[in-house]
Amino acid sequence: MSKIVMKFGGTSVADTDRISHVANIIKAKIDQNHKIAVVVSAMAGVTNDLIQKSKKISDSFPSDEYDALLSSGEQVTATLLAAALQKFGIKSRSWLGWQIPIVTEGDHKNSRIISVNSKVLNDCIDQDIVPIIPGFQGLTEGNRISTIGRGGSDASAVAIAKCLEADFCEIYTDVDGVFTTNPDLESKAKKIEKISYEEMLEMASLGAKVMQSSSVQKAMINDVDIYVKSTFSNNSGTKIGSQDRVSYDKVITGVAYSSDDAKVTLQGVKDKPGVASSIFKPLYENNIVIDMIVQNVSADNSKTDVTFTIKRDDLQKTTSVLEKLKEQLNFDKLLTDGHVSKISIVGAGMITHPGVAYRMFDALSSKKINIMVISTSEIKISVLIDEKNTKEAVKTIHQIFELDK
Repeated sequence: MSKIVMKFGGTSVADTDRISHVANIIKAKIDQNHKIAVVVSAMAGVTNDLIQKSKKISDSFPSDEYDALLSSGEQVTATLLAAALQKFGIKSRSWLGWQIPIVTEGDHKNSRIISVNSKVLNDCIDQDIVPIIPGFQGLTEGNRISTIGRGGSDASAVAIAKCLEADFCEIYTDVDGVFTTNPDLESKAKKIEKISYEEMLEMASLGAKVMQSSSVQKAMINDVDIYVKSTFSNNSGTKIGSQDRVSYDKVITGVAYSSDDAKVTLQGVKDKPGVASSIFKPLYENNIVIDMIVQNVSADNSKTDVTFTIKRDDLQKTTSVLEKLKEQLNFDKLLTDGHVSKISIVGAGMITHPGVAYRMFDALSSKKINIMVISTSEIKISVLIDEKNTKEAVKTIHQIFELDK
């Protein structure tokens, strides 16, 4: 008998028919004598609808009320699913974050879970009652409802699995698991049977949409095994776990990409101590996240070009901040490009295999795809290219590393 936390995403509970289907999946687990706790997202589209309603009321909707509003979506799902289970003769009840409580810290809209009262939930499970817990929400120290960011229901599930000392956590979604790349872009993408926390964290942060990077990080810190599965098939899914429990048949595990980046270059910056701080401190103060950074120094060491990438949505704000610094930094030109894409290969196997970077660069060269910026870590190589070449780059790299086999 295992204790399992099952989390169902928005597409899995999109309407009442699908909620009834989810109830059947839970019933099958219970029939196998598993102890179950369930975490749910809002029904597909509900959160976006609530956001639009908040915008119609006010452009400066109060953040605490915003959290109270958005958290209602998960509450609706939890009550409907509890009732669906009861219809099958399964004892169940819904809980809200504040009733448990799930305690958070940090700003509204992007809080972090710091504790979960396991006694309430374990008492429920010990009485053979299935607790249905809304994801994405918690309670501040000031007794206000908080939310933990989009995709936060996964983080809720991992935190609850840890506090309940569950054997593992199952994340149910609308795909069969984690793939070597996006199947919509490359039809030959294969499902990955096992992937390490480290690799999944890199893939999530680099554009893979199956899980949020914060959820993977929480699982890695707390050593919670995760299975990513489809609500709509009996596929075994993908196991995300410790690196020492993953065997590496291939050097590269997957290819990730993101198409929401922008490139910024400051040309002719005077090369002197403190110049990097002068550039990036104002960006930090304006909550602009920096990703890839490259600095090229002139032959006489007098000037440097600084290139970095940001999220495309921040391009206008970044340009405005840097223009105000022109006199202070005394740079020659500010160049921007909002039509770039970041392509990344991820794989713990590359640590012990030479020539991985060469094979990637050579593959792109064979298709005459120019590399603008390069960034590396032990298990990742990322390049910045023209956005129009995204599909061809992903397919070429996927093929050269034989991920389709």
